[in-house]
Amino acid sequence: MNSEKRKIKLRVPNTYLLIFSLLVLIAALTWVIPGGKYERVVIDGREVVVQNSFKFVDSNPQGFFALFISPFKGFVEAAMIIAFILIVGGAFNVFAKTDAINSLIKKLARAHKNSRILRSLLIPLLIFMFSLGGATFGMNEEIIPFVLIIVPVCLALGYDSIIGVAIPLVGAHIGFASAFLNPFNVGIAQGIAEVPIFSGIGYRIICWLISTAAAILFVIYYMKKLSKNPRISPTFDFDSERKKNEHFDFVGSDSSSLTVRQKTVLLTFAASLIMLVVGVIEFKWFIEEIAAMFFIMGIAVGIIGGLKSDDLIKSFIEGAKDLVGTAFIVALARATLVISRDGQIIDTVLYGLSPFVTSTSPIFASQKMFIVQAIINFFVHSGSGQAALTMPIMAPLADLAGVSRQTAILAFQFGEYTNIIIPTSAVTMGALSMAKVPWEKWARWVLPLQIILMLLGLILLIPPNLFGWK
Repeated sequence: MNSEKRKIKLRVPNTYLLIFSLLVLIAALTWVIPGGKYERVVIDGREVVVQNSFKFVDSNPQGFFALFISPFKGFVEAAMIIAFILIVGGAFNVFAKTDAINSLIKKLARAHKNSRILRSLLIPLLIFMFSLGGATFGMNEEIIPFVLIIVPVCLALGYDSIIGVAIPLVGAHIGFASAFLNPFNVGIAQGIAEVPIFSGIGYRIICWLISTAAAILFVIYYMKKLSKNPRISPTFDFDSERKKNEHFDFVGSDSSSLTVRQKTVLLTFAASLIMLVVGVIEFKWFIEEIAAMFFIMGIAVGIIGGLKSDDLIKSFIEGAKDLVGTAFIVALARATLVISRDGQIIDTVLYGLSPFVTSTSPIFASQKMFIVQAIINFFVHSGSGQAALTMPIMAPLADLAGVSRQTAILAFQFGEYTNIIIPTSAVTMGALSMAKVPWEKWARWVLPLQIILMLLGLILLIPPNLFGWK
């Protein structure tokens, strides 16, 4: 009798279940890890931890009811990001209804097919630009709208959703983690550590270039493998269905010129993006102003594109409705911070990790700082928030370990390399959800790059200790 061979496939839980399972784990930890708290003072509008002020406090274990309250609190605390996502989704759906982006993608796909230079440089250049944004003005939440454009473009060019997400997400996060002018991590950390603002820029630029090059080479290597065998893509089945349903196979389509109306729509959209960059850099815009910019853009392109008022409003609501799932993911991701904070275990974790930084070698001490910061980043993935939490402690520890404060700040920055993979990051999970890429598929793809970046961080922390970086 022939035995029937059965293929056993490991099923990974979906993103919602994955993050909720993480919530359950953190809630359980609040019953095991004792409560603790550092004293904090406000300096220049920032809440800063007071060195040597840690004390154990009464534990506040998070029970069954608190577990189910935390997503609601996550919604409240992430309200600005959630509102931003819904408004951007609505505006982009109005933009899509004008058919201008569809026509532009057709032209880009044909140009990409006919130009070897464009095929070679387009993706690396896009990653470089997003990395530059992260390294200079702290591009982070701003990547979310670009996912809605770049994923369809990549599908039209014969790539996959993974590359479409990697361009803005990996690019901006790596630029953020290896930044040289980012006021939200470098600026705040140097201010707290009493180091001249934006000093040490030379070596930071070297770190940024190396980190960005590593990301670009990783994506190029994957692109070459993908061109030989498209089925290696973690999102192959989903992308194939999407290409068929949304007609992304434009390369062989007939050439057609953009209409004057479509060109005007595209120019309006481009002007909005330029205004966004100017607003962030020159006028210090944050999520509220950026959301308003996209709201205005959505209305403007709808009118210019010839949509009737009822169609414009209906398109906006449909676009926002499509991203309700993304809103839930962002709320769940923020809930992980809520439950660990309400359980009063974040400061205890930081206090418990601090002794591991000490070492007889400054090199090893700085590398251990990097690992500690990466662990803390799982709980606190805001660059400014983590700087305010950890630098008041890490700066004096660096002095004791013979590590320059400049190097300690670099170790803090490198800890944010993990933002490309951690499921507690609202931006990362929001971007993946907008692209409809499951976290488990993304994590499997990006894990080798994450390992490369961690090793790179350890290596890049060696030279500063050798040449006495101040």
